[in-house]
Amino acid sequence: MRISGALALIMALALAACSKPPAPAGPPGGTRTVRVATVEQRPLTGGLETSGILVSREEAAVNAEQLLGGYRVLKVFVEANANVRQGQPLAQLDDTLLRSQIAQQQAQVAVQKVAADQADMQAKDVEGLDKQGIISTEQIDQRRFQARSAHASLDAQIAALRDLQTREERMIIRAPVSGLILTRNVRPGDIASVGGTNPMFTLARDGLVELEAQVAEGDMAGIHVGDAVAVKLPDGSAVNGSVRLIEPSIDPQTKLGKVHIQLPVNANLRPGGFGRASFTGLTREVSAAPETAIRYDADGASVMVVGAGNKVQQVPVKTGAHEGGYVELIQGPAAGSRVLLGSSAFVLPGDTVNPIVDTTQQTAAR
Repeated sequence: MRISGALALIMALALAACSKPPAPAGPPGGTRTVRVATVEQRPLTGGLETSGILVSREEAAVNAEQLLGGYRVLKVFVEANANVRQGQPLAQLDDTLLRSQIAQQQAQVAVQKVAADQADMQAKDVEGLDKQGIISTEQIDQRRFQARSAHASLDAQIAALRDLQTREERMIIRAPVSGLILTRNVRPGDIASVGGTNPMFTLARDGLVELEAQVAEGDMAGIHVGDAVAVKLPDGSAVNGSVRLIEPSIDPQTKLGKVHIQLPVNANLRPGGFGRASFTGLTREVSAAPETAIRYDADGASVMVVGAGNKVQQVPVKTGAHEGGYVELIQGPAAGSRVLLGSSAFVLPGDTVNPIVDTTQQTAAR
């Protein structure tokens, strides 16, 4: 009886064990299932900001002409920051010595004109006497040559007089174009400058000042002539402009290109000043990842990349603009890389995971 009771107990326990539900199957090999998305090239509207220097669109250097070197400045008519018209007098040179030279040359012209008139009369006296035997052919030819020579000398004296008169006209230094006087480097008593690196005046043609913006090589392709640009000045004011010129070369050292931004005439725009440009209408292709893939810790921003064999690797990133749930990756994994989404906080570098593409993120992006 005792043996039968023991057997009955054993059989009851076995039946109870068989009646328990089976344990749920976990992921293959015990790996964690995670949601992933792909780093991809996406169009990003606006968001590009860069800085630059305000420069004159066209700067004119004003000097005395080469033939006027050595003359002293008598008067200066304008100061820096003056708006001038084309042809307006800027300075006057001392023409006292030149006027004396003109008077002397006028006298020389008068003397030579008398000599030419006398030679003409002597040549006229021998007209019709060729081969008449009254006067030799040699004497006739000599009078005619003297008349021609006298007129040539008269022309030379007149040309010399005109040269001096032209110099006198140029003794007043005039503005070559209309614009804003940027610098004045001359005072009464100075010797007139005829060249070099220190002109008498510099002026900005028509007062036009533009921003010479420095743009990274990778962003140059997305910028086009005519694109709208907002320029913020150090005093907090802002002006609207547009792209006028994109220089074709890139600085080999800095890898930056220059973009010239046309701005309206504004008294707050001063050459040499600083400005910050925002390309409001710019659309550019960037490498981007979902915002939920970015992980922040004491070392900065990073993403968890699922690599070969579904192993996880932590990769630091440098982020840029945000738009539509995506963030620009200025530095980071290449396009096509798989990155973990919100569950990355529970995964460590080196872990093996079971990645599932997150279709919700892709649908939202569209």
